[in-house]
Amino acid sequence: MSTLRIGLVSFAHTHATSYARALLATPGVEVLATDPDHAERAGESGGPAMARELGLDYAEDLETLLAWRPDAVVICSENTRHRSYTERCAAAGAHVLCEKPLATSVADAEAMVAACEAAGVFLMVAFPVRFHPAFAALRDAVAAGDLGTVAAVSGTNNGKLPAGRAWFTDPALAGGGAMTDHTVHVADLMDALLDGVPPVGVYAQANRLLHPEAAVETGGLVSIEYANGVVATVDCSWSKPDDYPTWGGLTLHVVGSEGQADLDAFGDRVDGFTTGRGQTWLSYGEDLDALLVAELVDALRTGRRPQPDGAVGVRTTRVVEAAYASARSGQPVRLDP
Repeated sequence: MSTLRIGLVSFAHTHATSYARALLATPGVEVLATDPDHAERAGESGGPAMARELGLDYAEDLETLLAWRPDAVVICSENTRHRSYTERCAAAGAHVLCEKPLATSVADAEAMVAACEAAGVFLMVAFPVRFHPAFAALRDAVAAGDLGTVAAVSGTNNGKLPAGRAWFTDPALAGGGAMTDHTVHVADLMDALLDGVPPVGVYAQANRLLHPEAAVETGGLVSIEYANGVVATVDCSWSKPDDYPTWGGLTLHVVGSEGQADLDAFGDRVDGFTTGRGQTWLSYGEDLDALLVAELVDALRTGRRPQPDGAVGVRTTRVVEAAYASARSGQPVRLDP
């Protein structure tokens, strides 16, 4: 088994640490990290100090990392920097796994796909929830017709106001707030559940009733119509209180002509109480970030295109872009399928 070289670009996103641990635990993988913009995140962890904490070798800049000739890179930067990092890494011949959302505009997402295609490398998007065994079972049940014809899906992706990383509420770096952060996870599951059927219409409402001090929307509800007539709703709010026992969660309720099914993606837990902390959830089950990394590594070793790919990233970005347009106008937005 040949050794793979995988670069980790930026510690800005909180998932960077779990990806790093998963990569380090994978046999036959060498990891090199760089965090070019860590000096701009004043008072926040990152840079060489975080690399040492995680046990990672560290490069001072992206050019040094790319000179190492990685087989692939995992990009965990602020959202609005995804395009530039992807284009630079693709041009150097590295396959790309990019943190979600793929981009903050459809134009940027399409440019990222085009850059990777021109360079002959693949582009994968970090949607780990689609690797949950329960979602795989749900997807198989829908494909087998166990629920009949799917008519509607109700999804939630709720969480706390992001803490420890100020850029999540900075529109210049995040591109938006709760709708940017949480709509895409459910949109990706819908994309997989419907086998890539495109969205044709979006209606959304958003507000800052929760955490009104934030510079971005903190609550949102997005309705999506698909070309096959299925309608999905997504509650994408940062609605969990600071003392909630975990970061948040994701659920789906699927309604078909012959039955219904529910998914709680983070329901594998034991509930309890601890002194000084109150309610505590002890999670068990699969490590979804590790499953995502395993998909990347397997694709590199077998030469296949991993999923979810750049086309999924474009479709989910299209939903979010239309949601903001709808929220601004108060009207539904039609999309060209």
